[in-house]
Amino acid sequence: MEALALRLSGLDPYAGGAIRIVAFYDTLMRRRVDLPALARASAGLAECVTGIRVHGTGRAVRVSPLGTEADAPAPPAPAPPASTTVPVTLDEEEIGEVWLERPGPPNALDEVLLDRLAIAVAAAVERYGPARTTMADPALVELAVAPTTDPAARARALRLLGFAPGRPVQAVAVRSGLPLDRIGARICPAGLVKAAVLAAPGGPGRPAGPGGYGGLAGHGAPGGLAGPAGPAGPARSAGSGGIDGQGGAPGGPAGLAGPAGSAGSGGIAGQGAHGGPAGPAAPAAPAGLAGLARLGGPDGRGRPAVSGGEIGVLLTTAVDPARFPDGVRAGVADADSPETSWRQARTALRFTTDHQPVVHYADLGALALLADVPDAAARANPDVAALARAVAGPEGQEALETLDAYCATASLRRAAERLHLHHSSVSRRLDQLGKALGLDLTAPTGLTRARLALTAWRLLADGPEPGRWP
Repeated sequence: MEALALRLSGLDPYAGGAIRIVAFYDTLMRRRVDLPALARASAGLAECVTGIRVHGTGRAVRVSPLGTEADAPAPPAPAPPASTTVPVTLDEEEIGEVWLERPGPPNALDEVLLDRLAIAVAAAVERYGPARTTMADPALVELAVAPTTDPAARARALRLLGFAPGRPVQAVAVRSGLPLDRIGARICPAGLVKAAVLAAPGGPGRPAGPGGYGGLAGHGAPGGLAGPAGPAGPARSAGSGGIDGQGGAPGGPAGLAGPAGSAGSGGIAGQGAHGGPAGPAAPAAPAGLAGLARLGGPDGRGRPAVSGGEIGVLLTTAVDPARFPDGVRAGVADADSPETSWRQARTALRFTTDHQPVVHYADLGALALLADVPDAAARANPDVAALARAVAGPEGQEALETLDAYCATASLRRAAERLHLHHSSVSRRLDQLGKALGLDLTAPTGLTRARLALTAWRLLADGPEPGRWP
């Protein structure tokens, strides 16, 4: 890299300086330096105050070019404004920011330096964290919630996700076009939340894995796939010494398969032994940035959301059900163990409707047993089959809305208020429905049968095209 920088300097000194910056931060990351060491090295390179802030901890580091902590302004004077700022992203989330406090105008290569510093900060936070991000490694989430995972592997997965041993972990199943990190921040603003997108059990092209568990999108384990998995990540090197006498960070074997569609992305590395001798000093900074050219800024980044045939899983220690955003359908579990909680959350999600977008498993009671009825047995039931025929006609949507309102309220007048119709109109619709179903909907037994048939029909239709007879 140094030889390339020398050759480029003869042709274009700006490009040569950029290459030297890249090589400088590559060396720092190979030596696994921590945040203070990154800030000191960057301040010396930029020849101005350099700052690093991590949102999850609220911690901010400001270092002067001399390598000492930058003096805070005396109150009430405000802090010096940042001349250039770049966000730090990890797992497609913004976890912090880095900035320079240059007295004059920004230097030509300030953004190049900050881009590389942001990458190095993300790596350090992930290594020395745990990083407080919402989107988690799908392989770890699968290990945490899959019913076939042994207790030791589940405990290790939860620990790597950041959950303390022995703490109850609750699962939430969601369907929404909103990013999962945004939903997680709403329902648990103060606690730890981890999220991933899973392939729905039994969905198209996603056969259920062992124990009926749908495979994770892009994960190479048994179960459904949502696109090809990337190849295995490279082996992590054994721990080498760090800056300022730090011990080596853990090494490990080759990573698991990468996520769907991202060829060559590595997965999780195993844990190696800690320790190791003190590493060498930080690399010498190349010449200052004066006169170097500015290169392009960072690219935009996507935010994972749930698409058709997929279910989002949120793992957290506490849930505020009243804080779910509009447009989100969610099943909230009652159990504290991740595997049981995830099964309950998926079941509760199947019972959600437009009028009841959030369902608690504990509120289902005996209705939850309907989720275990085999599809063939439900389709063969005369009440369910009659309902399917009734809603398949030209006035099927009208019939479905009327029956839904009546079953939810058990009152002709309250159903009329819910539908914004006159009660005589609702009465006429219910008479027609009763004849089609062969039930007396005004009798308690007929209403109970209609409720069960409607619920069973919805569970059958809970697939790629909800609301249609399978």
